[in-house]
Amino acid sequence: MRYFFIVQGEGRGHLTQAISLSGILRRNGHEVVEVLLGESIVREIPFFFSEKIGCPSILSFATLSFKYRKNNKQVDILRTILYNTEIKQLNNYKKSINFIHQRIVAQKPDVIVNFFEILSGIARLIYKQKIPVINIGHQFLLNHPDYPFGKGNKYEYRVLRLHVLLNNICGNKSLALSFYPLRDYPDEQIFVMPPLLRKEVLEAQPTEEDYILIYMLNPGYEDEVRDWHRRNPHVRLYCFWDKKQAPKEWKVDDYLTFFTIDDKKFIRYMAGCKGYVSTAGFESICEAFYLGKPVMMIPAHTEQEINAQDAASSGYGIVSGKFDMDKLIAFMHTRPAGNPDFKAWVDSAENAFLGQLQ
Repeated sequence: MRYFFIVQGEGRGHLTQAISLSGILRRNGHEVVEVLLGESIVREIPFFFSEKIGCPSILSFATLSFKYRKNNKQVDILRTILYNTEIKQLNNYKKSINFIHQRIVAQKPDVIVNFFEILSGIARLIYKQKIPVINIGHQFLLNHPDYPFGKGNKYEYRVLRLHVLLNNICGNKSLALSFYPLRDYPDEQIFVMPPLLRKEVLEAQPTEEDYILIYMLNPGYEDEVRDWHRRNPHVRLYCFWDKKQAPKEWKVDDYLTFFTIDDKKFIRYMAGCKGYVSTAGFESICEAFYLGKPVMMIPAHTEQEINAQDAASSGYGIVSGKFDMDKLIAFMHTRPAGNPDFKAWVDSAENAFLGQLQ
């Protein structure tokens, strides 16, 4: 079969999910004929994506962007809405919707797979595309009746649920990625699926070396990390971040180093760390859990708050309001040993996704 991917480029998780699924499909005789990548103004698409996706045609289009508070840490919901509804931006998104439709017509795929890119659903609604669309994302669990998180009436939750609705509009089914099994909900075409982790993560051999790994998508957290480092100068920290114009490797001193996003290097450091700290993106938490690492999460927006609550409920991670590695170090001594159920759940992914996509 001929599959057509549309991928939201904000963050790293949707990119790695697309890489993983592309590998599964190609290993089983299928083809990914084209990948359309939604690029926001605040992110650079890492080189590893084009290197690993295994598709000769990768095209990009303008899509919605987050706007952050002055500290460049948390998402500012009001500024995000105002920015994305400006006339100039709406015109850009209209062009993107037309572009998505034109590429689908040109490629004539058998199935469209949408990795939480909102403009894909709007394009299908406007142009009444008949090609089956399968939506993939952790966020679709919000529509599941048994999912206990993100059900509050906060303004940010309502905005997120609207975003999920627009992503799901006119889709044939939603594959909701989850930390654990839940029953499927076929009345709403929701099917609960294991995380999509890359082959390199599944094959990594975990060790426990004397350093903590940090992944901070937003560079505003640098001050918190460096402040903790000043008070704990002999705890080794390796930090990956998405800071434009930053050098590939910035060695502050013998115990603190910053790296820009590097796929192979990140997995290597993840496999060897004694603990992992991140801003609660779904995919990297799953990678850490799979490799048996204690995790501390610092959510940067509502979706990550839900991810953090969900992950912490397993007992294998904790939530913090800032990059205070003292909490992680204390947690390392009390966390449960091993996570065999999660590992088995992840290892079932290939058969589960083939069952839904074929």
